[in-house]
Amino acid sequence: MQGTITDEGSRQAGSQISAINEALAEKVGPQKYRIWFKNSTRLTLAEGYLKVGVPNLFIASWIENHFSNEINHAVRVVTGGSRKITFTIDSELSGHQRRTQLDSQAQLVEKAQNRTHSRKTKVQPPTKKKLKLSLETFVVGSSNELAYNAAKAVVREQQCPFNPLFIHGGYGVGKTHLLQGICNAVGKNRPKTNWLYLAAEDFANQFVLALKTKKLEAFRRRMRQTDLLAIDDIHFLASKSATQEEFLHTFNTIDLAGKQVVMASDAHPKMIGQLSEKLVNRFVSGMVVKIEPPDFQTRCQICKQYATTMRKHIPENVIRYTAENLRTNVRELEGALLKLIAFSSLQNEKINLYMAKEVLAEHLARTDPIVHISDIESAVATYFGITPANIHSSRKNRTVALARHFSMYLARKHTNMSSPEIGRFMGNKNHATVLLACKKIKDQIKRNVELHWYGSAGNKISKARTVLAKLEESISG
Repeated sequence: MQGTITDEGSRQAGSQISAINEALAEKVGPQKYRIWFKNSTRLTLAEGYLKVGVPNLFIASWIENHFSNEINHAVRVVTGGSRKITFTIDSELSGHQRRTQLDSQAQLVEKAQNRTHSRKTKVQPPTKKKLKLSLETFVVGSSNELAYNAAKAVVREQQCPFNPLFIHGGYGVGKTHLLQGICNAVGKNRPKTNWLYLAAEDFANQFVLALKTKKLEAFRRRMRQTDLLAIDDIHFLASKSATQEEFLHTFNTIDLAGKQVVMASDAHPKMIGQLSEKLVNRFVSGMVVKIEPPDFQTRCQICKQYATTMRKHIPENVIRYTAENLRTNVRELEGALLKLIAFSSLQNEKINLYMAKEVLAEHLARTDPIVHISDIESAVATYFGITPANIHSSRKNRTVALARHFSMYLARKHTNMSSPEIGRFMGNKNHATVLLACKKIKDQIKRNVELHWYGSAGNKISKARTVLAKLEESISG
């Protein structure tokens, strides 16, 4: 972090700037300090306030929303009092590029590669085919605004302040839309950019094929000589140790060259079971942002946009009815509207509220669960004194195993998810594991046995029915 002093005659102010830097680094941790503050901000300490200079609005918004308390704490520790904090765009920082030892090494590697490639056939860009989804058609709301702004930052800045960008969230909330939108926008704004978008399953399959056909070097050139690598459904790599190791080297090569990686997953990196610690650490070293299910206003806007795309007029009261009753994800909304539009066309009738209630009755009953699996996991993890990440892990101690079994049992009871779906969500567990867990918990509840586990306050003992009652009370509240 850089600093300037408005009171030029005061050495004390200069030492305070340095002390604030040190206190802030200690408070947020060296990794976050390096990513968001070091060489990316400039402090100006004046009478009554602390001005934080930043290179752009995105970083200003991120720091203000996530580190204001830490900055205030650092100021109080050093000065003994609070200061008003303001953010300004610093033109010098906007043009400043961070230079670390890795950056210097990357430059040497890049120069060497360029000299070598100039004597060889030029490597073709991985793909220039336009993808289906774009940022222009992405409906922005409070549930996804941060992820959308992060995507725009990747498009806008050739050297983004965070790498990788890791977007996670439930089924059908727009993760793939953002990844494809980033690729399309980068390809449009910077046509010479070498970008590649693919699913993690495709990465794994191509890696295995490359091994079998002895074309591993060609595979690595294609993956690693990219300016932007976008990997969807990265959780697919769970339990695939060899593919994880290959992807780790791919990521490190791209990162070392100062290029960008963006990824999407159903879960936070720490909640993906059987994912190597090295990969988890690399994933969380950048920006991890969650997309929540869309709120009511966003759902209404999604419905309107879909109707426009389908060139079909849908009355406002039908849109509001659909948005009020389908709350989980975008695909549910689109599926309901498609069913309604198809019925209207077949019957040659205009869409109205009565039709919507009749046609969507079965659809609503099937798709809208009592609770969501994330609510169940959160409640169970809190009750047993662990984290959702433990439930997703391969750990088998008594506490984690009991929490995992109850999570699976409650998910099967209170959601419409199948056993394979529950298993995949909880760290790629086999569906047979879910069935056995449900059978075991059901038997324990029937006999009302005493359950033993180790909580944050020591050993715990409780009857199975009591545990179930408390958990169901928690998830229903």
